Amino acid sequence: MKLKCIIVDDELMARKSLQRLCEQDDSLNLIGVFENVEDALQFLSKEPIDIIWLDVEMPGLSGFDLLKNLTSMPQVIMTTSKVEYAFEAYQYQVTDYIQKPITMPRFKMAVEKVLELNNRKTTTSPEREEIYVKIDGRYIRLAYSDILYIENIGDYVNIITQRQSYIVHTTMKYLEEKLGNCFLRVHRSFIVHLDKIVDIEENNLVVSNKVIPISRANKPELLNKLNML
Repeated sequence: MKLKCIIVDDELMARKSLQRLCEQDDSLNLIGVFENVEDALQFLSKEPIDIIWLDVEMPGLSGFDLLKNLTSMPQVIMTTSKVEYAFEAYQYQVTDYIQKPITMPRFKMAVEKVLELNNRKTTTSPEREEIYVKIDGRYIRLAYSDILYIENIGDYVNIITQRQSYIVHTTMKYLEEKLGNCFLRVHRSFIVHLDKIVDIEENNLVVSNKVIPISRANKPELLNKLNML
């Protein structure tokens, strides 16, 4: 399976050079090229990816500003002509830091590092039972077992837990791909934790006294995932 990646760099020649390298690598699927952080962040709020090839110095928001605003951290390879940003870059636990101009051997080395880390996660680590959400500039850990359901509210989602709720700037599609198998989208506006369902009646279900609609398209998958007698 190819890793989805994007390029964020304000220099035209740097973008084109990196784009050629990505397109020649069979392990990568380049799905976006951006010349500024603002456009990249808008794309990332709707589309989950595996790798960001990220420049540091750009007009407006910098590469570090992008990292500060991410709601979920993919693997990041920073690309810059300067070495003095390396220490700050690794404070964000970036995967690699490459000086421009990027050569093919150095590019391949970075990709191999990404693949090695990816393989290590899938072969040695159990599925994580948590997600981190960004609230007021800090990341808060939410255990899957604490989440009751998630409701879509325009450009945001409201994550309802047993104790409180958290409004996060992301999409339902993104969460569907990030959350574990214990969650299911039962309606265009709702994702529920299957273990928290109290009752199901016709086209509605109940989670913690909240009546949630079930769409006709999603009902067969819901019934298939539950132990129905």
